[in-house]
Amino acid sequence: MNLFVPIILIGILLIVTILLALADYLLGGQGEKTLTVNDKTKITVQGEDTLLNTLSVNNIFIPSACGGKATCGYCKCKVVKGAGGIKPTEEPFLSEEEKEDGVRLSCQVKVKENMEILIPEELLSAKEYKATVTKITSLTYDIKLVSFKLVEPEEMFFRPGQYAQLRVPGVEVIRAYSIASNPKMTNTLEFIIRLVPKGQATTFVHMALEVGDTITITGPYGDFYLNEESDEDIICIAGGSGKAPIRAILYYLKDKGMNRKVKYFFGAKTKKDLYYTEELLELAKEYPNFQYIPALSEPSPEDNWEGEVGLITDVVDRHSENLEDSEAYLCGSPGMIDACIRILTKKNIHMDNVHYDKF
Repeated sequence: MNLFVPIILIGILLIVTILLALADYLLGGQGEKTLTVNDKTKITVQGEDTLLNTLSVNNIFIPSACGGKATCGYCKCKVVKGAGGIKPTEEPFLSEEEKEDGVRLSCQVKVKENMEILIPEELLSAKEYKATVTKITSLTYDIKLVSFKLVEPEEMFFRPGQYAQLRVPGVEVIRAYSIASNPKMTNTLEFIIRLVPKGQATTFVHMALEVGDTITITGPYGDFYLNEESDEDIICIAGGSGKAPIRAILYYLKDKGMNRKVKYFFGAKTKKDLYYTEELLELAKEYPNFQYIPALSEPSPEDNWEGEVGLITDVVDRHSENLEDSEAYLCGSPGMIDACIRILTKKNIHMDNVHYDKF
């Protein structure tokens, strides 16, 4: 083979690469672009990054429970102009109606040209916080309550039931957790975090996080929160670490005098998976219109369990009648939530009154 042939091929490839880069630049990929948010906020964008990261750099924090890996589907926004075609990674998370309406996953859309987007106004109030760990309490063998003091800014105003996101240092993994603390304690945030096998974030929290550590938190997020304008009866259903948002809701209702009837169902496998039982039973003694109903699906003989037994959905079915004039607040695995919705629908609840986050 002629020795000059490889050199010529390399030269051609180099020229093609340069031409492609130049074309990308001239078409706007690396030049200056304008990102318009909600027809009013204009952001000058240099270079090329995802819409999610571009917004974050400019202090607009769209929720992304998976940290931008296209596995949660939370970072949706409407792109009016400049998005390009829908990627295969977005397909599983977008309904046909959303596709027609221009909804996209912001972690999968790159700002390559002038772009116009629409996002819910409440997301504009989400902020990035520096927080210090003040206390770590073991609630069960695999669940911890982690307490933070907000340092900068010093206050977060959230609605009972909303969530925030924690950024794991080092690996920069972002995970969403419901806020478990009393909304009136604006300088303190508490999270109930269950250890997930091989989960980077929960392993860090359970094995490495220490009092005094500083963590980045963003929020608040979520449209799963207590409807404060309503006076309808409430049914809460949770399992595992799902006590977190319900705890915040109960704190709020207690501060208001528990003026609504609340029935709280909590599902666990065995007695060792239960926590805050005494606290909730005391609340039931203090407020007769509050009822706490824990249930074990697989009680062991040594549990000496005399309470409800079975899947929490079966227990809800046994203890509920017509829920047409009730609201439901659910927190647990996606499978549990789907099963709960089937039972609640059977009891005539209106789906507009069923509130939950799936993450």
